[in-house]
Amino acid sequence: MSERRAARRTAEAAESAAAAARAPRGEQPRKRRRPFLVALIATLGSLVGIAAVLAVVASVFVGGLARSYDAGKDVLEDPFPTGSRPAASDGSENILLVGSDSRANSDPDGDRAAGGRSDTLMLAHVPADRKAVYLMSIMRDSWVDVPGHGAAKINAAYSWGGVPLTVQTVEQLLDVRVDHVAEIDFAGFDGMTDALGGVTVQSSRDFTARGGERFTQGANRLDGEQALVFVRERYAFADADHTRVKNQQAFMRGVADGLLSKGTITNPGRIQDFVTATSKYLSVDDGLTFQTLVGLGWSLRDVRPSDLRTFTVPTAGGGTSPDGQSYVALNTIAVQSLSQALRSDDVHGWLAANPQ
Repeated sequence: MSERRAARRTAEAAESAAAAARAPRGEQPRKRRRPFLVALIATLGSLVGIAAVLAVVASVFVGGLARSYDAGKDVLEDPFPTGSRPAASDGSENILLVGSDSRANSDPDGDRAAGGRSDTLMLAHVPADRKAVYLMSIMRDSWVDVPGHGAAKINAAYSWGGVPLTVQTVEQLLDVRVDHVAEIDFAGFDGMTDALGGVTVQSSRDFTARGGERFTQGANRLDGEQALVFVRERYAFADADHTRVKNQQAFMRGVADGLLSKGTITNPGRIQDFVTATSKYLSVDDGLTFQTLVGLGWSLRDVRPSDLRTFTVPTAGGGTSPDGQSYVALNTIAVQSLSQALRSDDVHGWLAANPQ
């Protein structure tokens, strides 16, 4: 056996010497590349296999989110007004957020509301360049013209005509089209907060809510129950709803921070919990599908929490109606300029000229 091995090695050496002799001077014989190609193909095959597995996992996860969203949410029936409406915008989007309170029938605020009222109104303006999101609050006691009813507090529109009349009132006030509408029960703030593992809000002052919960000026880390108290409280403030609106804006910024944090975007379970917790308190127009939300989210992929700008539709003090209602007067000239900024998609410029 050893003689055969020796003979084979001698033959291989002779073959190598002959190849070297045949090669041009300065050029070395080519090394066999088969092992390298085999390794490369195997590696690429593995990567393709991993990519396929990740694609399947991602598809299953997104599909699960879609099912949770679709199973939990309600679809609003005919949420938009009939008849003449403002023209659709070119590239930008306006989404009306209606916060209703399930406690309304128990009259927690003593305002003798007949039926439910919209406790919170916010219009989210997403500009065509998708470089920011502008979230503007409309104070619920703003004195406006409610179509078919005359002058009244804007939150009465919800009591008289539900979401369609609320949309119509906002469109008439700002002269812009509402593209989508989402209504959420305040109780959902509790669930979405806990699903994120808590939310950090910035309070403009120290205060104690009616139930005894204390909040300090600056950062406050809240669980779901505390968040609900924080966004509802108004009686602790001399300016009532003015500070409450600021607190609601602070909560929305806190939610945005939580959603875009590394601890959330790298935690599929937390994302799933957030969608599940939120959707069961959510009612949307039939066009605000999961696919629509994903598309909007992708278009805003470069937006950071600091790009969420919050402000309030300009006010001009208060007043009392002929029947004794205290209301918030709007600054007509400033609202008109805001309306123009929304139509021209230049809310950034308007805020620069009208800082809050």
